[in-house]
Amino acid sequence: MLAQAFPEHSRMAFQRALEAGLVKLDGKVISQAVDVQSGQTLEFSFPEVKTAELKAVDIPLDVIFEDKHLIVLNKAAGMVVHPGVGTGEDTMVHALLAHCAGSLSGIGGVERPGIVHRLDKETTGLLVVAKHDAAHRALSDQFASRTLKKEYVALVSGVPQEARGTIDSAISRHPVHRHRMTTGEGGRPSKTDWVVEKKFGALAALVRCRIHTGRTHQIRVHLKSLGHPLLGDPTYGWKPNPAMAVPPRVMLHAEHLVFTHPVNGKTMDLTAPLPKDFKAMISDLRKRIKSKVDQHDADLARDKIRNAAWAAGRTRGEA
Repeated sequence: MLAQAFPEHSRMAFQRALEAGLVKLDGKVISQAVDVQSGQTLEFSFPEVKTAELKAVDIPLDVIFEDKHLIVLNKAAGMVVHPGVGTGEDTMVHALLAHCAGSLSGIGGVERPGIVHRLDKETTGLLVVAKHDAAHRALSDQFASRTLKKEYVALVSGVPQEARGTIDSAISRHPVHRHRMTTGEGGRPSKTDWVVEKKFGALAALVRCRIHTGRTHQIRVHLKSLGHPLLGDPTYGWKPNPAMAVPPRVMLHAEHLVFTHPVNGKTMDLTAPLPKDFKAMISDLRKRIKSKVDQHDADLARDKIRNAAWAAGRTRGEA
């Protein structure tokens, strides 16, 4: 109700106000679950946004686009987006604090200044960061309303039987292994469109995924549900295959992002090139498939010669 009545503020801002006890109904603090009746009085304020207290660290960033309102990065593999338990001073937030010199949205709080969305540690590709609160709210609304376009490319084990498809399965926390997600009833609605772009024999396939929701591990858990876990992803069922090289990481890349600029309204259509390790994995798969084809051709040629020799000897014997 509050977010609809005051669209200049984000839903997340009102959620934080509720959690901080700053929303009152007829003078009494309420939670989000309380029903509001006509004629009652609602009062609210927002918690103070603290300036980030983290240390700025000069870490190189691959910038795809930047202006005074936002910055779009091509995240490297192995880089954690924001600080957390067990992280050091090498996260993307630390690098952003140095690169942007304090010009970041404070909506994300002390540990996540400017962060509109996130990528897993091993996932590479496009990540949007807001430089001020108005940009942050507008970008967050696009993610929440699913009006932007997000496409990933993944290398998966084996080759799906179908050329394309849609996975519309709810995702929830695994009941036993809490660091994993799983599909099934009772989870949050999740939708992924996918198409096979390239096959590497029966070993693997390059699959393009467009996600309509942004659940934790969405592509990883959805493709596992198809029976084709991502290469390098033992959390979701990948196992080493002696017929191919060992992947250096979970082979997932956020390649393409289309959204509306939060200030000027222009369409932003951005692409991040495949990283070196992703290209190297594809190259290795191609070589192994070619080697198998060459060996198969050689075996056919050898069998043809043997059959011809056998036929010739049989003809001489009959004569």
